[in-house]
Amino acid sequence: MELTEAKQKFIEAWGKLGSEWGINRTMAQVHALLLLTPEALTTEEVMEKLSISRGNANMTLRDLINWGLVEKQLKQGERKEYFYADKDTWNIARQVAKERRKRELDPIIKILDELSAVKGNEKDPEYKTFHKSVTDINKLAKNVDKTLEIMLKAEESWFWKSILKVFK
Repeated sequence: MELTEAKQKFIEAWGKLGSEWGINRTMAQVHALLLLTPEALTTEEVMEKLSISRGNANMTLRDLINWGLVEKQLKQGERKEYFYADKDTWNIARQVAKERRKRELDPIIKILDELSAVKGNEKDPEYKTFHKSVTDINKLAKNVDKTLEIMLKAEESWFWKSILKVFK
């Protein structure tokens, strides 16, 4: 397989994986393109390489910047904006975890905290079932949150050594 074909295959696979994680396919593909490109690219270059519209490229690049996965760079004497993706996979994993935590886990923990405080008759089977389910899910969500907090603060080698100890 030639390098060009391999890059295209990776971009397609990253796009499919991203869509399975709930991330827009184009967003994942633009991220993959920037991961594989040693230098920063302009919007026009992203459009050309992925055959996407200017609006789609602009919106996607903005989303990637908001996720903290891409940074905008300016080159002296040029009006064009350039976009660059961090190539460090540990940084990428932490940034994605941080964003997903903020967008998904934090809101559900807030709701579960409210629902855990609902008062009811301890002898009522419906209340007991509701309270136990909500409390158990809340406990699990908070444990996931603590694990993510450790991951976000940890160095990669320490984190994986710690995880591997758990599974021994």
